[in-house]
Amino acid sequence: MTKALGRCVRWLAVAVLCGVFAACAPVADWPGPAQRLAVEVPSLPPARSFAGRGASQPSRANSDMARDFLDLAFRLESGRSLPVFTRFEEPVTVRLSGRPSPGLEADLDRLLARLRAEAGIDIRRARSAPAAITVEAVPRARIRRVLPQAACFVVPEVSSLADYLAARRGGLASWTELTRRDRVAIFLPMDVSPQEARDCLHEELAQALGPLNDLYRLPDSVFNDDNMHTVLTGFDMLILRAYYDPALQNGMSRDQVAARLPAILARLNPAGERVAPRPLPATPRAWIKAIQTALGPGAPPARQQAAAVEALRIAQAQGWRDHRLAFSYFAFGRVWQHEDPAGARRAFERADRIYAAVPEGDVHRAFAAAQLAAYALAEGDAARVRMLTEMHLPVAARHENAMLMATLMMLRAEALEMQGQRTDARAVRVDSLGWARYGFGSEWAVLAKLQEIAALNPTDPRG
Repeated sequence: MTKALGRCVRWLAVAVLCGVFAACAPVADWPGPAQRLAVEVPSLPPARSFAGRGASQPSRANSDMARDFLDLAFRLESGRSLPVFTRFEEPVTVRLSGRPSPGLEADLDRLLARLRAEAGIDIRRARSAPAAITVEAVPRARIRRVLPQAACFVVPEVSSLADYLAARRGGLASWTELTRRDRVAIFLPMDVSPQEARDCLHEELAQALGPLNDLYRLPDSVFNDDNMHTVLTGFDMLILRAYYDPALQNGMSRDQVAARLPAILARLNPAGERVAPRPLPATPRAWIKAIQTALGPGAPPARQQAAAVEALRIAQAQGWRDHRLAFSYFAFGRVWQHEDPAGARRAFERADRIYAAVPEGDVHRAFAAAQLAAYALAEGDAARVRMLTEMHLPVAARHENAMLMATLMMLRAEALEMQGQRTDARAVRVDSLGWARYGFGSEWAVLAKLQEIAALNPTDPRG
């Protein structure tokens, strides 16, 4: 499986609106973020990191969980069916190779600890070959040469990128031919921000271990290409715990797994037996294609805009009232904000209202809040910026999204500057830097984000 659209969506979700408003032209004598930083801090701090806290149990009915499990386990993202159930035999060993980006080894150790504690999988590091799962960190350019649209991907029956290229030439390395999993390789970019590498690691390792599909109908999972969730959730851990339950075996058919799932889920998630089912309808391929065109790479702006309109039309025609309708509005806002900023703002506001009314919509609202706070900052509404950022910063932290955290903190710092609270502004801005280093990576990327957000401020904060 590949992680291509998802990486693009993560960057789009935290982008601000510079270029939309006339206020984006900085005041000539206003010191920009780089000049402020020279006074506030002599050099940018190292990247901060998250502790890898556990996730809460999902709140959905077990009958809905069973349907999701089957659709995740017996189908590929392409829509192609998988004939039998496959997994590793425990214990599962994982080896890190290549040249990993800073912090990836620590992120891997934290993730393996969570998988042992929350999914109950006997999984551990292997310091040398062979290993069941090899995580190879390679230059992003090499990944692009192999799969131009991919940020990272996972392949069976190989242990290196060289193995994969040879297997691909021979027509091997097919998930549909497996009856059990023995060897899997994950290819991550080494020259990206720590968060980008970690986000790829979470989804690709989860897919190496378990489900190979993504479902847009899931509001609380990394197995969803809207990528609002970037680390494994309670839903994901329960799916993986069920995947490695002793009642399931390699080679089982869909019907055989379906027959055993109710008892497995009742044992693993007794609270789910008391929740009323809320099954969501399937997602049409036409909507998926429209979203991928709108937010994915490669399409010209006019085609992206048309695709965003089409995705929203399909969502409305389906009668959706769930997170997919909200995401359709969100995508519309992102694609149209330069061409039609007023219409884009209405779309973000509509997305926010829908996310507020659906279960598990808190992190989704935080992404919308970053957009709405940017509009408020450009209009000089510092109070609204502070309200939005105060509300959603804890959500971004809880979901371990440093890109989103840093963006909200930078917006908040500008609002404080606007209100003349320069000491507080400096403290928030400096605090954002470690998270920005984790989320955006290099110093130039951090400074560019600071400048981008500062350019929205229509006032000279020095008074």
